Amino acid sequence: MKKFLAVIFGFLIFANVTFAATSYDRYGQKTGSYRQNGSTINQYDRYGQKTGSFKKTSNGYDSYDKYGAKTGSYKSNGNTTTQYDRYGSKVGTYKTDSNGVTTSYDKYGQKTGSFKTDSSGRTTQYDRYGRKVGSYK
Repeated sequence: MKKFLAVIFGFLIFANVTFAATSYDRYGQKTGSYRQNGSTINQYDRYGQKTGSFKKTSNGYDSYDKYGAKTGSYKSNGNTTTQYDRYGSKVGTYKTDSNGVTTSYDKYGQKTGSFKTDSSGRTTQYDRYGRKVGSYK
């Protein structure tokens, strides 16, 4: 879920748009939702309980748990978003190509998955082997 969540903010940073989405698992079952309120995006579980939030910064987002404690950050530079943990250590990166496909990498540069958006606006997540993991729209 964390990797899935991280890419959402990669897309947000690149697109810089008002955002609301529902996330689904590989079977199409709802797993949560995300709603933007000004410069803050709130995360909710499948039952509508708030599980965290993300606040826009000058070059990305800072993430917080449901209690308001900072859990990490996402910083954008061109077509690349880098994820950091609460201590500022790099967790991974997300790179988007000219076709709009985002590939995720771990902190060592190994590919961990990819994300593709279709014409309906649904983004599907795949693991490193190309198997569907989940989606959001």
